Amino acid sequence: MGNVQQVFKTVNADMPNGIYIYNKERNGWQLIRIDGEVFKPERKGVYVIYFDNTKCSACRKYDTIWFPFIDNNAQNLKQYNFVIILCNWFARDCNSKAAAETFKQFDVHASPTTVVLYADDNGEVRYQEKYEGVLYEFELKLILEGFEERAIKAMKGEKVTPPIEKKSSTIDELIIQILKALLEKGSKDTQ
Repeated sequence: MGNVQQVFKTVNADMPNGIYIYNKERNGWQLIRIDGEVFKPERKGVYVIYFDNTKCSACRKYDTIWFPFIDNNAQNLKQYNFVIILCNWFARDCNSKAAAETFKQFDVHASPTTVVLYADDNGEVRYQEKYEGVLYEFELKLILEGFEERAIKAMKGEKVTPPIEKKSSTIDELIIQILKALLEKGSKDTQ
């Protein structure tokens, strides 16, 4: 499999398909698995998973947002774990059994897709949200800021709504959703 201890500043289209984890101590990405089982959380926490395809032009755009966001925020997000699942083109063109099976496990059919999930002490997924398409920095911040709170509410059986719905059919609908989420957040902050 190669040197799994090597750390990369970014994960790009020229790298091997597989599962990459962000190592906060070394400030870089490590290829942890090409073969074997799907990605599963190992411990309690929030996992932010970027499903990336090497043949995806939108993913290359997302890279220009994702990697600077991780560089600037990962150290402050102690309970958060960042993961990249890299294939050529979803599970049907993937040189990594582990990555292909992870695409299938999370039912990913659009790229890029970002899945944010909450795992309990046993690593069991208790809550997750899926966002298809490019997320901008302010959207990533908006999603992650209240994620643990939404996860805890959902585990208690309370109704939760993700802050944005990335399946909007028009840009106007998306802008309205983002403004609404920001206004709701602002009113909570002033209470």
